[in-house]
Amino acid sequence: MTFDTSTRDAGFADTAIDDSNSSMNRNKPTIYFVLPCYNEAEGLEHTAEVLLAKYRGLTGTGKIDETSRILFVDDGSKDATWNIICKLHESDPTVFGGVKLSHNRGHQNALLAGLMTALTQGCDAAISMDADLQDDVNAVDEFIHNFKNGDEVVYGVRSARKKDTWFKRNTAEAFYRVFEWMGAETVPDHADYRLMSREALDALSEYHEVNLFLRGIVPTLGYQTSKVYYERGEREAGESKYPLKKMIAFAIQGITSFSTKPLSFVTGAGIISILVAIAMFIYVLVSLGFGHTIAGWGSMMCSIWLIGGLIMVSLGIVGEYVGKIYMESKHRPRYRIETTL
Repeated sequence: MTFDTSTRDAGFADTAIDDSNSSMNRNKPTIYFVLPCYNEAEGLEHTAEVLLAKYRGLTGTGKIDETSRILFVDDGSKDATWNIICKLHESDPTVFGGVKLSHNRGHQNALLAGLMTALTQGCDAAISMDADLQDDVNAVDEFIHNFKNGDEVVYGVRSARKKDTWFKRNTAEAFYRVFEWMGAETVPDHADYRLMSREALDALSEYHEVNLFLRGIVPTLGYQTSKVYYERGEREAGESKYPLKKMIAFAIQGITSFSTKPLSFVTGAGIISILVAIAMFIYVLVSLGFGHTIAGWGSMMCSIWLIGGLIMVSLGIVGEYVGKIYMESKHRPRYRIETTL
């Protein structure tokens, strides 16, 4: 298999592959390592060295086929990330591949672009991971072992969060609890470090929603799954692409993409506000009866602020869903591939 330089639109990738299940090789599979990259020039060469060593170890022992690839996805980086990917491809085109998006579309869309490219290239399975080497590459061996035993999806799950700050550790735990409470399915302490078989990738290709949250979509695919526990390391180079602001936005994206419970909260808040209004009305009548009219002004002001706050929160929640309906209704492509190596 060779990589050709081409330009094509992959907003909704054509993933039609005939008889994909019967031709899938589990004994010596073709594995694609898919790594979304955004401004990763500082540490990308080191990442490539580590993955190349792992690739040679796996191919040398016959665990994966020599047609396996390391596929970097440049998500519209502003630094020299794409130039480095091109140099890696030139140094060893049989191992390193690249996908360049025409514009920055976010981590989830970049990851999907890489996975769909791997699917159309005929991989037996794809392993997605971050380009900062925080995911333990040695867990890949167990991923492949579980895949050979019949698992279609293998999740990489953090065994501990000792290296996280107190704030990040507790907010992450709170997110997974809230996500589960709202009825959405997810795998706690799992990010996007996972193996997906060709069959699972083919099922994923049928999801055309613009508001992507792969951590919630993949568990809904079904199929036989397993977990591999690993200890997440420190970032090798560069800065985190998920500061607090993006983490909060990502959490809201996940919750509103998979649960309508926040909408029911609006109804509940409305009922509570009505009950409070009735109670305040009774209080005003009692105050008038005893001649304490001045005290009523404070209660009125509290009621106004309470109702006003509930209205604003309700409009905000409804607005989140209306915004998503607006984005989905336009049917815009989720990404566009400019060049493929």
